[in-house]
Amino acid sequence: MASLVRSATLRFLKPLGNLTLNDAFNHPRTQTRSVRAFSTTLSPPSKAVVYEQHGPPDRVTRVIQLPPVEVKENDVCVKMLAAPINPSDINRIEGVYPVRPQVPAVGGYEGVGEVQSVGSAVKGLLPGDLVIPSPPSFGTWQTHIVKDQSVWYKINKNSPLEYAATITVNPLTALRMLEDFVTLNKGDAIVQNGATSIVGQCIIQLAHHRGIHNINIIRDRTGSDEVKEKLKNLGADEVFTESQLEVKNVKGLLSGIPEPALGFNCVGGNAASLVLKFLGRGGTMVTYGGMSKKPITVSTSSFIFKDLSLRGFWLQNWMSTEKAKECRVLIDSLLDLAREGKLKYEMELVPFDNFNAALDKALGKQGSQPKQVINFQL
Repeated sequence: MASLVRSATLRFLKPLGNLTLNDAFNHPRTQTRSVRAFSTTLSPPSKAVVYEQHGPPDRVTRVIQLPPVEVKENDVCVKMLAAPINPSDINRIEGVYPVRPQVPAVGGYEGVGEVQSVGSAVKGLLPGDLVIPSPPSFGTWQTHIVKDQSVWYKINKNSPLEYAATITVNPLTALRMLEDFVTLNKGDAIVQNGATSIVGQCIIQLAHHRGIHNINIIRDRTGSDEVKEKLKNLGADEVFTESQLEVKNVKGLLSGIPEPALGFNCVGGNAASLVLKFLGRGGTMVTYGGMSKKPITVSTSSFIFKDLSLRGFWLQNWMSTEKAKECRVLIDSLLDLAREGKLKYEMELVPFDNFNAALDKALGKQGSQPKQVINFQL
C-alpha cells in the first residue's frame, strides 16, 4: 500500500504499568539509588513523557526514566512501538478535557505495541503479538506498559504500524457517526466541515466506499485548490471553501447530488451554519468538535420549517457503554481497509528523541502539519 507517511519519525516513551507516577517519582531507582527486585518477572525500565501539573504541554511535560514494574499473573508487558499526539491528548495535559487522568500522569491515549512478556495466568496473548489498548487507555507515551490482559487486543501482525497506532480515536469516530444517527443507503449524501481533519478524511473514504455522496467544506487558505484535489483523490464528490458558499442557495451548487440527510460539524460558528444550509428537511447535524471555539447558531426557521435535529458524538462516551464490545470487531474492519489502501491519511512518524519538536507541530506552532506519531523503535 502506498504510504502517506513522511520520512521523519517519532520515538516512544516507556510506560509505568501498575506503578503509579507518585510511586515512580519517589522510587529509589528514580532517585538514582539501587533497588532490589521483589519479583523475578519485571518489565524493563521505561522512558516516559510525564506531566506533574496541568498547563501548556510544551511547558509542563518532561521525559523521565521509570523503574521496572512487576508483571503479575494476569498482566501483559508491552513494548510500545508507536503512538500519536492527538488534540485530545493536548487537552488532557491542559486540564480542559472532560475525562483525564490524575496528575502526575503519563501522556497519550492510543497506540500500538508488541507483547514482550505475559503473566502466568494470561491466555490468548504471546510474546511477539501485535496489540493495541482497546478501549484506549491512558499513558501510551512510554516505551513499556504493564497492564491487565483485558486492556490489550491482538491485531493482525501485517497491520501498517502507523495505522494500528491511530486506528481507534479518529477512524472509529468517523465510522460510528456514519452508522449511528441516520440510515444511509447507496446514493444518499452527507455534508461536513473540517474535511481536512483525520476524521474528515476518514468520513470521505468510508462514505465513498459505501457509495454515499459526500459534500465537503474547508476554510479559505493559500493552496486551497491543492487541498481540494487531495480530498477528491480520496473520494470527495464536492469540496467548497467557506467563501464559495456565501450565496443564497447553496444547494444550487450541487449537480445531481441529493439533499444530505446527515451532516458533521467539528468547527462551530459559521462553518456549522453552512452544514445546516445544505441539509434537507428532517436532516441531522452531528457535532463532534469545536475547533473555532465559536457557538453554533441555528435559525428558528431551520427548526420549524426544516425540522432539523442537532446531536452530539463523543467516542469515549460510546465506548463506555455496552457497545464498547463492538469496538474490536470494527477496528479489525478498519485495519483491513488500511491494509488494502482504502483508508489512508497523512502522518509523520517522529523518533522519540524528537518528541518536543513533534509536540510543537501538534500544537500548531508551524502551521498545518500531518498527524504526529511517536515511533519508539527509532
